[in-house]
Amino acid sequence: MATDGLALNRAVVFASAVVYWAGVWIQTRRVRRRTGRSANSRPRGLKERLLWVGWIFVVAAWLALPFLSTSGTGLPGVVIIPSLVHPVGRALGLIMMAAGYAGTIWCYISMGNAWRMGVNRTEKTDLVTRGPYRLVRHPIYLCQVVMVAAIALLLPSVLSLIILIIHLLCVSIKAADEESHLRAVLGRGYEAYCAHTGRWFPPLLRRESPAALSSVMDPDHRKPAKPPFK
Repeated sequence: MATDGLALNRAVVFASAVVYWAGVWIQTRRVRRRTGRSANSRPRGLKERLLWVGWIFVVAAWLALPFLSTSGTGLPGVVIIPSLVHPVGRALGLIMMAAGYAGTIWCYISMGNAWRMGVNRTEKTDLVTRGPYRLVRHPIYLCQVVMVAAIALLLPSVLSLIILIIHLLCVSIKAADEESHLRAVLGRGYEAYCAHTGRWFPPLLRRESPAALSSVMDPDHRKPAKPPFK
């Protein structure tokens, strides 16, 4: 029974990796086809190249772990820790995988054709204030973290923990870099937006009223501006 449960966990982890990253590729192609512009999928500068090394490791390990963790591989760090395998962890991991992917789709819909993978400092930058971006500044990264954390619940091992730590480091650096760029471009408007939202979670106490968001909306104040990034 435990073996069957691990087989299911492995299948879920592998399928989630294929579906999620295939979705990113499709979204990249979709944006380019509809806008005629790149989705900034190529890294710019040393910092982004180093981040891409980290993300490539995360994606490759996410895909490979279900196979590496099978018995008999003999590789250090990939063996499943039996004491951490539990039906509750499996149920929570499945819920987190589903919630993370559903949240990502919501973000894609909210961003529309303005979705971008990276920062292009020569491109005109607007700001999203609709959907999950009304409360959180980096919901796609948050959804990724939720899904990667689910890997550690479904296939608990040293490698799954390493995947999570590296991913957390990458998204933290990337989020801070994007915020620095937006502050430079949008100034006080972005500061007002930050006062109303949380980086990862909705703030319990808001320093500004919802009316402050009007300063970062389109000039006609009838619709929020489109976002350039995750």
